[in-house]
Amino acid sequence: MAEKVIEKVTLKQAKPFVNGEWLLDGRDKIEVKSPYTGEVVGEQYLATMDDVEVALQSAFESKKEIGAIPAYKRAEILKRAADLLHERRESFAKLISLELGKPLKNTLDEVARSVETLQLSGEEAKRLTGESMPGDASERGTGAIATTFRVPVGVIAAITPFNAPLNLVCHKIGPAFAGGNAVVLKPAPQTSLIATALLELFHEAGMPQNTVNMILGGVEAGQAIVKDDRVNVISFTGGTVAARNITDLAGMKKVLLELGGNAATIVHEDADLARAASMCARTGYSNSGQSCISVQRIYVHKAVVSDFKELLKTEVEKLKVGDPLSKETDVGTLVDENAADRIINWIDLAVEAGAELVTGGKKNGANVQPTVLFNPPKKANVVCQEVFGPIVSILPYEDIEEAIVEANDSDFGLQAGIFTNQLDLAYKAAKTLEVGGVVINGTSNYRLDHWPYGGVKNSGIGREGPRFAIEDMTETKMIVLQLPE
Repeated sequence: MAEKVIEKVTLKQAKPFVNGEWLLDGRDKIEVKSPYTGEVVGEQYLATMDDVEVALQSAFESKKEIGAIPAYKRAEILKRAADLLHERRESFAKLISLELGKPLKNTLDEVARSVETLQLSGEEAKRLTGESMPGDASERGTGAIATTFRVPVGVIAAITPFNAPLNLVCHKIGPAFAGGNAVVLKPAPQTSLIATALLELFHEAGMPQNTVNMILGGVEAGQAIVKDDRVNVISFTGGTVAARNITDLAGMKKVLLELGGNAATIVHEDADLARAASMCARTGYSNSGQSCISVQRIYVHKAVVSDFKELLKTEVEKLKVGDPLSKETDVGTLVDENAADRIINWIDLAVEAGAELVTGGKKNGANVQPTVLFNPPKKANVVCQEVFGPIVSILPYEDIEEAIVEANDSDFGLQAGIFTNQLDLAYKAAKTLEVGGVVINGTSNYRLDHWPYGGVKNSGIGREGPRFAIEDMTETKMIVLQLPE
């Protein structure tokens, strides 16, 4: 276990922000506890349903004002926010680690990515371009010309999860504001402190206070936001069950969904096994596996599976589990002890069904040791469902077609990886894997924030990344000029 870092904790407050005001009085308050120590580290004040109504009306009434802010000004504000976040990177990283149990190694990286996301959003604010189209491609269009523009949709509902609580909020608010929209933000209840800190930073950077209304609350508040006709686009990152509920309630709105995964990585017989094992260990357990593209299923050619299993075991056992605030820690806690209990139950069920426990399989509070399973049955939860925890399963295969079929045998399709030195085989796999992205000579868990990110099947609808999100957060408007004959 990594050495525990003892720091004096000052209680922080997470507050709804509605119609330009931080709300405290008369709201229910709950304690925010560190999942590592169980210590109370903050207080969260919950919005009322009246607050939800005021937030929706505030966003609706503000959308034209926000849309009228010049693009250069929106870009300046977002880039100023990025600069402030960079200056305060250590304090933001520590707050995420404290609230979520995510190791500093990971949270410092998340802050750096969030800075990039805001910078990219600022750049994209200046790229809302259209085109001109002559009408004479049609006989009826002689003497006419059309020009297109990108215009804001109006109000974006942004609903974010706990696992990347800073960067995923930036991936909603950054593109939304770059496109000239007002936002109603509902962050995950587990990570409301970091959302509050970020909104305060946005205000300091010069973002108009009526740009973002933030609601802290549970399912009822989220449902009220989703079904309201004053909302034009819903951007949701989270689970499939909640996504289905959202689509049932949304009505005539555009819905963007970045959902779960059950990510596969293929290790072919000609791969660099040491490199593959090292990368699978590093990307299968970061944030305790609480990432929708975290390495979960590793399909390994039978000719090399024994060697790979030993290499992966060695790499995984090097990982240090413990205090998220220690810079030496590789694997911190899950979001809470209930999540850890579920992970242990899934491990036990897989072993009972015939899987070999290679390493790990124990927990201490909300910490779970990085676990490797060998050859669990296809029907085991650890194979056919999203683990969202520190479990990686090794599954042998005989030929690449079999590996591709098994990788595709999932309700999810977010990202996949393949290790091979054969370019033709890599491209064959990349073309036939049913996912939104394939990483060649890397694992499923690789993402850059300016790339299009999203999946197929139950992994979602639409793409994240500022350039691609803005396409869905703006509309094409056409102006036609008919010239006199």
